[in-house]
Amino acid sequence: TVVNYLKKNNVKSLTAVVSTHPDADHVGGLAYVISNMKVSKVYAPNVSHTTKAYKDFLLAVKKKKLKITTAKQGVKIPTRSNDIKMTFIAPVKTYSKSDLNNWSAVLSLKHKKKSFLFTGDAEDRSEKDMLSKKLITKVDVLKVAHHGSKYSTSSNFLAKAKPTYAVISAGKNSYGHPTSETLNRLKKVKSKVYRTDKSGNIIFTSNGSTLSVKTVR
Repeated sequence: TVVNYLKKNNVKSLTAVVSTHPDADHVGGLAYVISNMKVSKVYAPNVSHTTKAYKDFLLAVKKKKLKITTAKQGVKIPTRSNDIKMTFIAPVKTYSKSDLNNWSAVLSLKHKKKSFLFTGDAEDRSEKDMLSKKLITKVDVLKVAHHGSKYSTSSNFLAKAKPTYAVISAGKNSYGHPTSETLNRLKKVKSKVYRTDKSGNIIFTSNGSTLSVKTVR
């Protein structure tokens, strides 16, 4: 799905591929993407997993003779454009191996005056660590963590992030994602919520001073 979409949009190579964390619903399609696209660099947090999906990802990286650059707070993804800055703001610390969600690579993207935050599945502990280091500032677009789970996107986190737009990536699931708790917290900060389960693809276009959004089923 991802490769077809990229090719349809005339994307022939990827400067950077980010694996947020080893859970299968996040890393599952990456082996195919890396195997079928020209990829320059791969970023992932320094935590491993024993699942087939994760092993397939590592094998795809190895076959392309690429190395994984550790995604952690302070690491920057180089860009050709001076207008765009991409910096990982998490993981701030190391967590236990059983706490994969909090290992999530959280990426801040700034395009002139506009800012985006991609959070993977980062939960409350990671949010607290980012907040304690004063890494969360107002953002225009928040990719809501963990598909709208109640264990992420805390009130304290939203008080700092105050996203104009919030995007929830979720399909049919048995976890109840997105949860009413998270939707209510987003409502309180007056964030305009978009959901992939309701709208399909959600596409933001930025020129650095204004943003537009469209949905495509």
